[in-house]
Amino acid sequence: MTAHNQILTVAQMQAAEQELIDGGETVSNLMERAGHGAANYVWRIAAGRPVTVLCGPGNNGGDGYVIARVLQERGLEVQVVAPFEPKTEAAKLARKAWAGRPATDAHGGVFVDCLFGSGLTRSLDSDLEALLAKIASQHEKRIAVDLPSGVDSDSGELLNGGLPRYDLTVSLGAWKYAHWMMPAMDMMGEKRLVDIGVDRMHGAANLARRPKLGAPRRDAHKYSRGLLGVVGGAMPGAGVMAAEAAMHGGAGYVKLFAQDENIAGPADLVIEFGTLFDLVRDTRISALLVGPGLGRSDEARARLDWALACDLPTVIDADALVLLEPDMLEARSAPLVATPHAGELDHMANRFGTVGLDRVEQVCELAEDIEGVVVAKGPDTMIASAGSALTIMPPATSWLSTAGTGDVLAGLLASRLAMGVHPTRAAVEACWLHGEAARLAGPAFSVGDLIAAIPDAYANFL
Repeated sequence: MTAHNQILTVAQMQAAEQELIDGGETVSNLMERAGHGAANYVWRIAAGRPVTVLCGPGNNGGDGYVIARVLQERGLEVQVVAPFEPKTEAAKLARKAWAGRPATDAHGGVFVDCLFGSGLTRSLDSDLEALLAKIASQHEKRIAVDLPSGVDSDSGELLNGGLPRYDLTVSLGAWKYAHWMMPAMDMMGEKRLVDIGVDRMHGAANLARRPKLGAPRRDAHKYSRGLLGVVGGAMPGAGVMAAEAAMHGGAGYVKLFAQDENIAGPADLVIEFGTLFDLVRDTRISALLVGPGLGRSDEARARLDWALACDLPTVIDADALVLLEPDMLEARSAPLVATPHAGELDHMANRFGTVGLDRVEQVCELAEDIEGVVVAKGPDTMIASAGSALTIMPPATSWLSTAGTGDVLAGLLASRLAMGVHPTRAAVEACWLHGEAARLAGPAFSVGDLIAAIPDAYANFL
């Protein structure tokens, strides 16, 4: 992972900037670099229209003064609204270099929010909240520098209600968690990063990079590409959907181990019946998927317990996550991937004792507890791996918020796992395939449409 892909907490960002200063940089030099980079984006969006910059008292406000100066030097009409005097030395120098006179109110083409950056932890007072909302409403376009004011950088929490929505957010130095976490992510519009020379920080989270997939080897056959067993249950449709998705995910052979002999599936899906004990004795099986359509009965619990006892690389999803008990994992050594949505994540937290932690901590702790990978599904999907840094996926289309799409993701992930792909990498690849298939399927798609789009999605990663 490159430094440009890292996601930093406020403390990590402060440490990264301090490393640059210890190496001979000055705060003013970093501010100039950040301000020039942000000004380039404002310049493009302004397209000759007047710009208003709202400057706060700290270094985020200092960035705003640099932006105002650079844009004025390029010939734009710029007004600065400054409800505070600068408090840091670098911000004072930036304001002096701007050498303008602040306005009390402004209308224009583009509003640039440099009120507060990533260090904010409490809500804006009512006067500032009203000022921010008023000025933002008086401009055609809105740009936030580093973060929108009123956002908690580390959690993505909105510290005030009724905050403006932005057309663009320009992150300075590194991505912050709030850029990729709800609800803050939803108000930021497009996101761009300005490089100020920050190095890679130890333990930093990563924004998932687009993967590069490959075609099968010339000498490949169905078993060398991986045999996946999908453990069906009381609700067979979900298992069929997961298996169909898996058939397009790269594995050479997919079998559905059905509980009901009357199950119907596509002609090219192999469906086997019998006791799970007999079905999973095939030594060619390279991975299992259990959970979609499993049910929550005693029989379902027994099927989950038996599947986990096989100690094969396994994806657990849906009902299996609700039935999972810590003691079911005690004898396992093979890779395990859990794929909970928000409700299932809360259930797992209760079972594994991670209640009360924030979402990032909770996902990471659960990955350690199961000694595997947790894919916390949602509009801000997180992938945590035991002993590794957190990965956050770029957002996919909101049309995925329909029943059955989770079964498709589970099938894709299990398919990658059956191929022998490392569990964390399999999770990232599956999420990218899932999102790309949704993009290609267009609006208001069905699960069938999503599955049908997977081959074209796969082709886009070759």
